[in-house]
Amino acid sequence: MSSTARQPLPLAGIAYAVLAMACFAVLDTTNKFLIASVPLLMVLWFRYAFQAVASTAVMWPRHGMTLFQTHNIRLQMLRGLLLLMCSVLGFTSLRYMPVAEFTAFVMLTPLVVTALARFVMKEQVSWLRWLFVSGGLVGALLIVRPGGSLDTSHAWLPLSLVVSNAVFQILTSHMAKTESPVTMHLYTGWVGAIIASVLVLWGAWTTDLTQFEWELMVLVGCAGTLGHYLLILAFSRAPAASVSPFLYSGIAFATFAGWLVFAHVPDLWARMGMLLIALCGIGAAVLSHHEHRTP
Repeated sequence: MSSTARQPLPLAGIAYAVLAMACFAVLDTTNKFLIASVPLLMVLWFRYAFQAVASTAVMWPRHGMTLFQTHNIRLQMLRGLLLLMCSVLGFTSLRYMPVAEFTAFVMLTPLVVTALARFVMKEQVSWLRWLFVSGGLVGALLIVRPGGSLDTSHAWLPLSLVVSNAVFQILTSHMAKTESPVTMHLYTGWVGAIIASVLVLWGAWTTDLTQFEWELMVLVGCAGTLGHYLLILAFSRAPAASVSPFLYSGIAFATFAGWLVFAHVPDLWARMGMLLIALCGIGAAVLSHHEHRTP
């Protein structure tokens, strides 16, 4: 590639990020529809098997065995296990939560990363960043408030997902210093596929699916694989601080998809909570951009 081709392309990165969020909205909406009639582990297995096989088939002709060259196989395994755990928690959460509210919860992840950076990695965190974190948590409480439309007894599921996803992102940031994004993408697919294959064969395997359900399974595989690949492209084309605010477009996509498929519209308090999470997340991303630009 020429030097011009390697230069950052912020608009392209933003476009890829928005498309990735659209893919994830399709993924979550289809998952919620499927797990009402198909065993959860079966859907989980197909999602990872599709990603592993499809990604390898596309990238193998160009890269060969170099796809699997890694500096730390243990961290690759741990990262794959963390993402699989996030998927299990996410799929289970969707049993009890509408797609829009679920997506808003997941968007708390960057704010939780801030808290982990302070208490686990002992990094300094400004009072303004703490304000954004607090605002995001208030937004989450508005969504799962007692007396609201959601069953608060299952609120621990999306909260656990957010913490697991935050640890996953911190590990990804650490590994990205030495590992190829494509290699990490391949390992997450294959680690998830292998573990899910063992789990599904223990009792969740079934071929008693309609043609429509198989078609939806393929849609899940395509949406998950394409979404993660588009995110890789997004962060390779533009700085993270430029891309991050546009990830909150996922809330809008999820709200539309939930209305279209399930005729669900979040109530006023939930909409306020979702808006607060989005504003705090965007504010934190803009603050990060300013802090990195300030000498």
